[in-house]
Amino acid sequence: MEQHIQEVHSSLLEHSGGWSIMLLLLIPLLLYLAAAMKEHRRQQFWSRLRSLSFISGIVLIAVAVSPVVTSAAHHDPRAHMAQHLVLGMFAPPFLVLAAPITLLLRTLPLQAGRSLARVLRTRGVHLLSHPFTAFALNIGGMYVLYLTPLFRLSLSHPALHIVVGVHFLASGSLYAWAIAGPDPAPGRPGIRVRTAVLVAGIAAHAVLAKLMYAHLLPAGTPFSPEEVRDAAMLMYYGGDVAELLLAVALFASWYRRRRRSRARRRARPVLVVSSARP
Repeated sequence: MEQHIQEVHSSLLEHSGGWSIMLLLLIPLLLYLAAAMKEHRRQQFWSRLRSLSFISGIVLIAVAVSPVVTSAAHHDPRAHMAQHLVLGMFAPPFLVLAAPITLLLRTLPLQAGRSLARVLRTRGVHLLSHPFTAFALNIGGMYVLYLTPLFRLSLSHPALHIVVGVHFLASGSLYAWAIAGPDPAPGRPGIRVRTAVLVAGIAAHAVLAKLMYAHLLPAGTPFSPEEVRDAAMLMYYGGDVAELLLAVALFASWYRRRRRSRARRRARPVLVVSSARP
């Protein structure tokens, strides 16, 4: 009887938590769209593709945290892995490529914009947004979840499951921003460092998926070996797709910046000095 009551209580927490998060997602979505509309009213160009990218990221998160998916994630490792992939690897690039910080800097009052710019230049933000830090928080978090009892605990504690999901979303967004974000990031390392971190992330993600497949990790779960292996395969191949998209975003942004730099150099006035004697 007590176990039944606990299961009902957990189910209620799952559903209420899922709906609450879905409603909370309306706040950043409405704020972003309001800022984009403000830019258009000021006759300032703001890409509709960026707005569509942000909407897509929010929709992906909403699907991942919906009560149906959240409930399935507690009883099927494949559903959990799909939720993890969406929150930590597919939704973040869409949010980051929408350049929300750039939009914020363009629409905030002058003094508030300057304050935000000063914050972005602080040592703490520089350290947190460094690709190595983002790598440790994002990929390291996956290893902690799947190689320790944390995953098993999250199955029986819905609140912990939500915390894990929030961590994946936050660390995944930080990782995508550090690697390929179009927003201003003073002191961001060059293309070589970011590419090296991305390659290391791809390798670490693949190694973790293979460990899970070979050793039936996470250990101590009620799932069958076939379900665990299917989840590991989903992690392996789904992660490859997400990381390929991030690589495309990285090199596309690098190419655009290089092309703009060349265009500015060509546009500089050339001083012509005559060799004729007076």
